[in-house]
Amino acid sequence: MKIAVVTSFPPSKVTLNEYGYHLVKNFVNKEEVTELVLLTDKTKQPKQLDFENADKVIVKECWSFNNCANLFTVMKEILKEKPDAVLFNLQFVKFGDKKIPAALGLMLPMLTRITGIKNITLLHNIMETVDLEQAGFSKSKIMSKVYNAIGTSLTRCLLASNLAAVTINKYMEIIKNKYHANNVILMPHGSFEKAKSPNFSLPAGPKKIMAFGKFGTYKKVETMIEAAEMLRAKGMNDIEVVIAGTDSPNTPGYLESVKQKYSHIPGLVFTGYVEENEVERIFTESAVVVFPYTSTTGSSGVLHQAGSYGKAVVMPNLGDLAHLVEDEGYRGEFFTPGDALSMAQAMENILTNDGYRRSIAMANYNAAEALSMEKITDMYIAHFNELRGKKINEQALLGNM
Repeated sequence: MKIAVVTSFPPSKVTLNEYGYHLVKNFVNKEEVTELVLLTDKTKQPKQLDFENADKVIVKECWSFNNCANLFTVMKEILKEKPDAVLFNLQFVKFGDKKIPAALGLMLPMLTRITGIKNITLLHNIMETVDLEQAGFSKSKIMSKVYNAIGTSLTRCLLASNLAAVTINKYMEIIKNKYHANNVILMPHGSFEKAKSPNFSLPAGPKKIMAFGKFGTYKKVETMIEAAEMLRAKGMNDIEVVIAGTDSPNTPGYLESVKQKYSHIPGLVFTGYVEENEVERIFTESAVVVFPYTSTTGSSGVLHQAGSYGKAVVMPNLGDLAHLVEDEGYRGEFFTPGDALSMAQAMENILTNDGYRRSIAMANYNAAEALSMEKITDMYIAHFNELRGKKINEQALLGNM
């Protein structure tokens, strides 16, 4: 099978680049995949093909963030390569944070299907569950309505794929009820790497309380820093706060402002962007992983990573995090969003009770192991084979969308 994967890819900083890396890494390990065409964004440095069977990968850098021509340049490569199937790794701002290039890029799955090439679109989030104000898109109620209307139209375009895959059961329910779509499948997020020999003991040295991601919109670290200060005031001086990641594209300069505001606090570390080969170290050195979120916008890759490395987590019991706990078996100590005292209590409960911390860490590791990316790519291949074996009246189905 010759497949194509449309995704950002390291060293790109465009959203879902790490997810794209692990998709490709696992696909090329499958005997069924003889060739993989990576339809990816342009970067100054070469793509990081540092894994086994990378010789199966053909790299086509054919699109750029916020470029209106992406629809045509990607489609040109798809028609040229003629893959047996295409996987689109998408969320709504995949191709740009400006309306026109973002919308044009999201028409690719529909256009691919019209040409007769089988495809699956993986949707990491859906507009119906995104808090646009918290996510940094709009504080205006009128503009929020406009964005939601646009989102509904684009969702209909995305549902014109052969199959639309979503990562959370709740998303599937919403889409089926609102859009009456019968081509939606559940495809769990999957965990990237699993520790070969997970060590559930506390790492040596200070207890590192770590948050990982892109910060400034619905991920804000002030509450986490203040919660850690409350623990120090109670005599827990052997802690360190690690902010691993960068600003969200919607809030440039956010972390620098936090660094200035809390410059007087000891044991506060800002790592900047974490390269793929440093992710394991960042997680394994941590005593606990904290999710300082006020809302969610999709299945949490960070929670899956924490599980992969056998880590206990502190998180708000809201949105997609709550769904993952229910659907996939993850566990954590919960706090009230935005409440430093509640977060401090949750962190203390884990850091002062080693048996409890271990039980959460082991549960998360087991949840991650049950749905590894290796198993997820097997599921995609099964769906690709099913699509290739079916004769579908494409035009009739598209007419019903």
